[in-house]
Amino acid sequence: MKALLLVIHVVLAIVLIGPLTAAASLFPRYAREAVAAGEDHAGPFAVLKALHRISTGYAVAGITVPVFGIATASAMGVLGDYWIWISMALTVVAAGLLAWAVVPVQRRVMELLQSPGGTDRVPALLPRLGMVTGIFGLTWAIVVILMIVRPGSSTGV
Repeated sequence: MKALLLVIHVVLAIVLIGPLTAAASLFPRYAREAVAAGEDHAGPFAVLKALHRISTGYAVAGITVPVFGIATASAMGVLGDYWIWISMALTVVAAGLLAWAVVPVQRRVMELLQSPGGTDRVPALLPRLGMVTGIFGLTWAIVVILMIVRPGSSTGV
């Protein structure tokens, strides 16, 4: 049972969190392309719509990753280990960044690109969005490191 839970947890993380992180990270780049294209930004805008859809849809489905993570940690008897708690705290941080800083700004960028004169206001949003998506990705990288190294665990590397 432990192995099955671990496999499900890892596969869900790869299939859901990986593309979500990539989509969030690529969004600022394509937003810059849309701004550079001016009023003829249909191509980059279509990419932005897809990236935003991935960011929102995979975020909802991504809730299953910590659910299976907690179940796995419980089955393995490591739920009380500090590296699990740090991982869970970082997961909450990542979810908060996504829900309150990444997805709303993505939505705002798309609204501005569709409004007359809004293209001029998009560049001001992109540096912060790029920084937040970078922190979002770094947060997941730290969680992966904790999951592999498991500091203080008798089963760690």
